[in-house]
Amino acid sequence: MALIDTRTARVLFTGLLFVAGLALVYLTRHTLIVFLFAIFFAYLVEPLVSHTVRWVRTRTRAIGVIYLGLAVVLTIFFSFIGPRIGHEAQRLTENVPALLGNISSGQIALQIGSQRGWSAHTQQLVKDFLAAHSEELGLLASRAGFRLATVAQNIWWLILIPILAVFFLRDGRTFTDVILMMIGSRPQRDFVEGVINDLNDMLAHFIRAQLTLAALALLVYVIFLGIMRVPYALVLGTAGGVLEFIPVVGPFIAAVLMLGVALLMSYQHLFLLALFLAAWRLIQDYVTLPRIMGERMQLHPLAAIFGVLAGGEVAGVIGVFLSIPVMASLRIVWQRWRIYAEKKKFGPLESFVATVPDSGLQR
Repeated sequence: MALIDTRTARVLFTGLLFVAGLALVYLTRHTLIVFLFAIFFAYLVEPLVSHTVRWVRTRTRAIGVIYLGLAVVLTIFFSFIGPRIGHEAQRLTENVPALLGNISSGQIALQIGSQRGWSAHTQQLVKDFLAAHSEELGLLASRAGFRLATVAQNIWWLILIPILAVFFLRDGRTFTDVILMMIGSRPQRDFVEGVINDLNDMLAHFIRAQLTLAALALLVYVIFLGIMRVPYALVLGTAGGVLEFIPVVGPFIAAVLMLGVALLMSYQHLFLLALFLAAWRLIQDYVTLPRIMGERMQLHPLAAIFGVLAGGEVAGVIGVFLSIPVMASLRIVWQRWRIYAEKKKFGPLESFVATVPDSGLQR
């Protein structure tokens, strides 16, 4: 008598393969992230490529035309607006050490308190508190600098991602056909094809919606901060638009960054700035985001928060950005698996036709 029957062996083998797959994904997560961003970029420019194909007849030529157009647009942007952003960023960077020194010593409390009308006792309390926690503040600043340095080290992705995206744009349909050809069972093929189609729709919609939200946020931030004469308005507005790409955490970081810089630079209308940021967040979350994003993601807020926290633990800021589409992809796989399991158990629903007894009618 065999110690383990065939069915148990299959279950154990499948479980081991699943664990091995998860381990492989974790070990190669940095490489996979690059490929995921390349896929996202391909989804972003796919509509332009599809429209251009009608004029140039081949996808390779269409991809070349679109990439050339993007290069021209980026060149114009960095020629006219880039120097201004760079100049403001340089000034802000030069002022950061002095600002951090004032915070660690507590002198910033005297400076801000005298402008805001704080009492001498309150100013001294805040100064003593900052001076007593100077080491913790320095540790937070070093961690933030380390995170920024980590992101800066991956700047070469900006070159690699468009190159990889070319292959997905040109051969993406071929990759799908090859995957489907490797599956012999018709129900399994329908399952995989359904998952791929749903993932295509979801990812395309997510990337374009995120780009629209980020562009809108950048425009609103730059206009409002410029009108209100907030220090470093162009840099802060651009950073706010870029951070809009990061779900949940990005807008919060942008608001803290704007308020922090405004406070440290002794901006006079800090309350109006905070009121604007709160109102804009409500507009984005409850007006523009539902209209632009729609219900394609269908994620519960708890699932979204869990995905954001888990993504941050696994891959930092990049993991936070990828958390929402990954969670939505898992939801798609789960829903398609349930349909596949139901069909496998009961058969396709179309094959069941209920008839009325003793009559020639069907219902």
